[in-house]
Amino acid sequence: MDRRSFLRTSAVGGAAAATTTLAAPAYAQGNRTLTMVTSVPDGFAIFDDAAQMAADRITAMTDGQLTINKMPAGSLVGAFEVFDAVSSGQADLYHSADYYFLNQHPAFAFFTSVPFGMTGQEMANWYYHRGGHDHHNELASLFNLKSFMCGSTAMQPGGWYNTEITSADDLQGLRFRMPGQGGQVLGRLGASVQNIPGGEIYQALASGQIDGAEWIGPYADERMGFQEVTNTYYTSGFHEPGSALTLSFNLEVYESLTDQQKIIVDTATRAVYSDNLSLSLAENGAALTRLQAAGVQVREFPDDVWDAFGAAAAEVREENMGDPIYASIAESYFSSLEESANWFEIGDAEYMRQRNRVNAG
Repeated sequence: MDRRSFLRTSAVGGAAAATTTLAAPAYAQGNRTLTMVTSVPDGFAIFDDAAQMAADRITAMTDGQLTINKMPAGSLVGAFEVFDAVSSGQADLYHSADYYFLNQHPAFAFFTSVPFGMTGQEMANWYYHRGGHDHHNELASLFNLKSFMCGSTAMQPGGWYNTEITSADDLQGLRFRMPGQGGQVLGRLGASVQNIPGGEIYQALASGQIDGAEWIGPYADERMGFQEVTNTYYTSGFHEPGSALTLSFNLEVYESLTDQQKIIVDTATRAVYSDNLSLSLAENGAALTRLQAAGVQVREFPDDVWDAFGAAAAEVREENMGDPIYASIAESYFSSLEESANWFEIGDAEYMRQRNRVNAG
């Protein structure tokens, strides 16, 4: 049995086992309420904004035929338990970042972000026009899920540190919060990587449990209050250049929707992605200005640290290429990235360089 068949059998078997202890969902005629579990508390900037926008828009666009009841992290299941809850049928859908679920399959990383991967716009190009959504659904279906990209944090900074990083040696033994493949890269460089849910990062940083953490960006980070704990902020990160968020339905629940409702879900999630990405980009500059005025010191990693990140990222990626599903998605992903990046370099990048030069003159 190949890995794809094994995964499909395991996922279906796991879901079937879970339903022996969970009540089967009842689909009443007319209006329905669907339970959406999320990976962050209510009110978390950018991340929960996307979840709330999705819930509100689907509810409104279906005229209440589908009411999305949003359950924040910890209210029904834990932040990292939403995948299993929806796969098994304990909840109807989740909103999260799919790289939290690399233990299910390493290819889920591509549907949030991978080191030295896509920006938010490049991600949209791949997902909506170069086969990314098809790959997402093929992978998700192995786990009894139907998935949609639904939100973007844009480029995520390198994070908050209690010490300056002057060389790759400074990463040795550093206790740092970073999920996904980015965390795997830091681990390869000697850091002690912690995968802490968003709602617990501030306390871990303030208590000294960790030496540093990355979250989303200046706007969301300011709301989290990290500047109250440390003032050293690296504003360009290797790990998440354009992180996408995901809305995933239990597959049976999704298939029970009407054709019109399915189109509404697709339309709403696309709108949330665009709106959330622009919200991140619109707010980050002003938030960074406020943070600097409050005493935050902005730093950039030196080139040799970037080189160390790059070498370790290549090793992490290569380790997974033996998996045929991972390799297929990686080929699609990086082919689209190259296409988008080549056009950006000769189009937007040159324009922005000239615009800045002319305006400065």
